[in-house]
Amino acid sequence: MSLNPSYQTAVLLLQDGSVHYGKAFGKVGTTTGEICFNTGMTGYQEVFTDPSYYGQVLIMNTVHIGNYGVKDSDVESNSVKIRGLIGRNLEEQYSRKMANGSLNDYLKQNNIVCIEGVDTRALVAHVRTKGAMNCIISSVTTDIDQLKEELAKTPSMDGLELASFVSTEKEYESGDEKSEIKIAVLDYGIKQHIVKCMTARGAYVKVFPAKTSLKKLKEFNPDGYFISNGPGDPAAMSYAVETVKEILKENKPLFGICLGHQLLALANDIPTFKMHHGHRGLNHPVRNIISGRCEITTQNHGFGVDPAAVKKAANVEVTHVNLNDESIEGIRLKDKPAFSVQYHPESTPGPHDSRYLFDDFIEMIKKSKN
Repeated sequence: MSLNPSYQTAVLLLQDGSVHYGKAFGKVGTTTGEICFNTGMTGYQEVFTDPSYYGQVLIMNTVHIGNYGVKDSDVESNSVKIRGLIGRNLEEQYSRKMANGSLNDYLKQNNIVCIEGVDTRALVAHVRTKGAMNCIISSVTTDIDQLKEELAKTPSMDGLELASFVSTEKEYESGDEKSEIKIAVLDYGIKQHIVKCMTARGAYVKVFPAKTSLKKLKEFNPDGYFISNGPGDPAAMSYAVETVKEILKENKPLFGICLGHQLLALANDIPTFKMHHGHRGLNHPVRNIISGRCEITTQNHGFGVDPAAVKKAANVEVTHVNLNDESIEGIRLKDKPAFSVQYHPESTPGPHDSRYLFDDFIEMIKKSKN
């Protein structure tokens, strides 16, 4: 057990009735959400602040989490987005001199209820076998019947619209306003490094709230459009699907990541589906069908694009596939300058194998302008 100022008992109850006991960490309280797991070894703070995790209770498969503390700059949004955290050893002490504080204090400040001392390898194996489900963590009661009643109130992720809860409330801009390349971004839960990957390539970016109309986007006079990542079920986002359809009529370059990939598929009448347990980690192998090369990718998604429907779509071409399960990881349109990937090429945390996709997007915009 890690050094933790709180030795209060905590309990984890899964929707299938399985119960796990451990110790409290972070905020003392009760929290619910869909249980999922991440296989990454590092970058836990970036993972916790990824808006795509909104509504989920996260298992970190690595044994020690928190051993290098937290740092103000190691974030992907303005707050922790996970609903709860499950770990084997959640560490109070940290060794990084440049850190601003401990993981325990950070999670308390962000009101995140956690449990440690759980056999996370066994728990991950259970989720891989049984599939995604809701769960509840509590460090204020161990009454299982009471927790079952509370858990029953938690809505299923299937059919849940969450993007509007994590989207920016106000428009904001980033990059050099004198740039010849202007990109309009629809924020459904965008990570900060996605914006940085575009501005680092010379683009001037304006980020808009989730439910912004095309008319409003066009006032920026963009040269291209970006559809962001985010949480929840894409099939519950009819407002976003309609906006993407309207954007495609503009015949300007469009790039989508993760949820943006799923929305591009839905805009082309390709359905999405709830995956058995999703893909989350920094080490997922993907093959680029166009180049023949393989990439190690960062992923975080619980929904996917229907493989059979993609292959039947006359105007859509598969560009990337997952080497673990052959799921669709990338598509492009044959009749429009639009493409998307299911994984995260900005890769924070993770390897930078896929950042060429931002280069491809910028090059597509330059060609479109000329």
